[in-house]
Amino acid sequence: MSTQDCVVALDISTTASKALVLGADGRVLGLASSPHAISSPYPLWSEQEPADWLQAAQESLCRVLAENQITPARIQAIGLTGQMHGLVLLDQHENVLRPAMLWNDGRSAKQCDAIRDALGLARLVALTGNDAFTGFTAPKLLWVRDHEPDVYERINSVLLPKDFVRLKLTGTYATDKAGAGGTLLLDLPSRDWSYEVLSALDIPRGWLPPTNEGLGVTGVVSHAVSKATGLREGTPVVAGAGDQAAQATGVGAVCPDIWALTLGTSGVVFAPSSVPATDALGRAHAFPHAVPGMWHMMGVMLSAAGSLEWYRNTLASEVALAALLEEAGRAPPGCDGLVFLPYLTGERTPHADPLALGAFVGLTPRHSRGHITRAVLEGVAFGLRDNLELLMEAGLPPPREIRISGGGAKSPLWRQILADVLQMDLHVVEVTEGAALGAALLAGAGAGLWPSVEAACQAVVSTCALNSPSSNSACYEMQYERFRDLYPRLRPYFAARP
Repeated sequence: MSTQDCVVALDISTTASKALVLGADGRVLGLASSPHAISSPYPLWSEQEPADWLQAAQESLCRVLAENQITPARIQAIGLTGQMHGLVLLDQHENVLRPAMLWNDGRSAKQCDAIRDALGLARLVALTGNDAFTGFTAPKLLWVRDHEPDVYERINSVLLPKDFVRLKLTGTYATDKAGAGGTLLLDLPSRDWSYEVLSALDIPRGWLPPTNEGLGVTGVVSHAVSKATGLREGTPVVAGAGDQAAQATGVGAVCPDIWALTLGTSGVVFAPSSVPATDALGRAHAFPHAVPGMWHMMGVMLSAAGSLEWYRNTLASEVALAALLEEAGRAPPGCDGLVFLPYLTGERTPHADPLALGAFVGLTPRHSRGHITRAVLEGVAFGLRDNLELLMEAGLPPPREIRISGGGAKSPLWRQILADVLQMDLHVVEVTEGAALGAALLAGAGAGLWPSVEAACQAVVSTCALNSPSSNSACYEMQYERFRDLYPRLRPYFAARP
């Protein structure tokens, strides 16, 4: 291994395609991002043009190499990550048949019901580790069958977003096992496509690409791509991972006793496991991990830092975020009884309820803006505790360490509230692009820069701060019970909304 060696990660996210260069010494040498648009032509629809991902990825790749004077000979491998659950349909000539349906496309509720009817919820969870959600790939595919039969009849290949880019880079059809787990078509214990699910849904096995472990080489850069990007022809392209498994890798959550908490627009509690554990009701997600021989369970709340963003934009747009957080810091823990439910866009875990609504409960004249801001922070923390407890109820042992990252984790106040509510230490990982870093670490392990994914994480990932529970935990225990009591009481109201 030369000190000049490096790897490149491509992250095909929802809003942009990013390219990150990681040196063999563990330093990020460069990062470039190129945006792409989302189309919502009808309510619940969310689509993108796959060609836009490819163009944006090429632009980011060329820019990051040029701006940081990275020569192609230095690049030992390329890793891929990106948005999960999307549906890309190709015909026999590799032409895109329709715009890609994204992870946040919600039109396939009837198809989710059809999947449960076809297999039964218990069998579906036993096979795939998951209940049917509109975000997953399989319901979207059935929606195309039901509503666009002319398109369905021409399908030759079904790919995830990053795997479309892989195909264009290498000419190879392939996917990673972690990303494949988010299709609802993978057999969780065997880590490969489920013939029982495919048969029940009448989906041809030949439409799906081979699955690979995260650091497995899936192809090499083609001659045409080499000419277009300057990459060295024959550069290995490893499988990589869907964005959540890659994010967990990027913060070092690659063994069962280290969990990851991501406080971004959505909130994620990610728990690695050495066995394919599941929740019997499918309330938490269970997928293969990017690490060979590992799985993970994951709880997802839809509006975490997104709740704070909505609150500020709607009710305090003229106030700097730092000022709002300072006011919240002066409000008492528990906010004098004020509770915020963070279900602004429905909820996924632990309440699989697209009709759930956000709410402030317990407002009185004595509540100031600081109380209300703090209630938002606390409500998100309570929602994340719901996720944490659900994963442990599924049989996972409590973690030795929780590593927190994401935009919301930059707030010391919010981190302390979370430590108090979860009653656990939180180790802060300063990482701007965790998913891209994770894909780079997988590429490095696949190329032999490090002997394993675990060794790569030990060499590169570090924590920079620690928040431990304080005496406020007792107050939050009572407030959490109030929080948990509210959803079942308000659910009939949510369901009856116009």
